[in-house]
Amino acid sequence: MTDWAQVRDSGFAVPEGRSVDELVAELVGMLRSPDPVVRDRQAYSTLATWIGRGVLAEGELRALGDELVPRFGDPEIQARTFVPLILDAIVSAGVFEPAWVPPFERWYVGEEDLRGYDEKLGWLHAVAHGADLLGALGLHPAVEPVQMLRLGIGRLLTPTSYVLRDMEDDRLGYALAATLTRADLTEADAVEWLDPALRALANPPVEGITPEVTNTVRTLRALYVLADYGLRVGPAKHLTPIPHREPLKARLLDVFRVVTPYWL
Repeated sequence: MTDWAQVRDSGFAVPEGRSVDELVAELVGMLRSPDPVVRDRQAYSTLATWIGRGVLAEGELRALGDELVPRFGDPEIQARTFVPLILDAIVSAGVFEPAWVPPFERWYVGEEDLRGYDEKLGWLHAVAHGADLLGALGLHPAVEPVQMLRLGIGRLLTPTSYVLRDMEDDRLGYALAATLTRADLTEADAVEWLDPALRALANPPVEGITPEVTNTVRTLRALYVLADYGLRVGPAKHLTPIPHREPLKARLLDVFRVVTPYWL
C-alpha cells in the first residue's frame, strides 16, 4: 500500500515504482472510506490535484468518471457525496460524458441525507458537493443551462427535515449564478426557472416555514448578491456579470416578497 500521507506531504508528487492506473485504483477504493482522513485529505485531495495537473490522460479521466457514476446509488453516504467532487474536477479538466448527467440529477434531487459535517464521517456536504458539479455542468457548452437551473431549484424545493447550515446555500447559489452567466440563455430562460419557487412559496404548508422554504430563500438571497455584483468564474476567475441581471433580480424580489413582504 502507498503511504498517501507522505504523498500529500510531498506536494502530491506521483509515487515511483507503480503505474498511474494502479495508484488511481487504490485511491478510488479509499474514496468511499468512512475515515475522513483517508477519504478527504488523502484520496480526494490527491485525485483532484492529479486531475488538475494533467497526470491522468483523457481516456483515464473518462474511465474514472464511468467507474464513479454508479456510486450515486451506493448505500454509504460518504461514497455518494464524493462522486460529484471528482466529476467536477474531471469536467473542469475538459472531459465530459452526457451519460454522467442523468444519474447525477436523480441523486441530487433524491438525496435525503443533507448533513454537512458529521463527527465520525467528517464532511459529507451532499448539497455543496453536488452544487460544485452542477456549476461545472452549467458552464459546459454541451449541457443545457436551463436543465441545471431547474435541477438546482428542484433540489431546494424537495421536502426535507434538514436546514442547511455549513454554507451549502452559498455553494448552490454560486453554482446557479455561474450557470446564469451563460451567454446562450434568453431573458425568459434566466427567470422562468424560478416559477416553481413562486408557486411553492405562495402555497405554504399548514405547518408554516419548512426547512426547504428556508433553504430556498437563503440560497436565492446569495444568488441575488451575485446577480447584483457579478461573480468570478473560469480558470482566471475574472469578475463576470450575469447577462440578464436586472430581470433576474426583479424575479428574485418577487420570490422574496412572498415570504418577507415586510422587507420590500
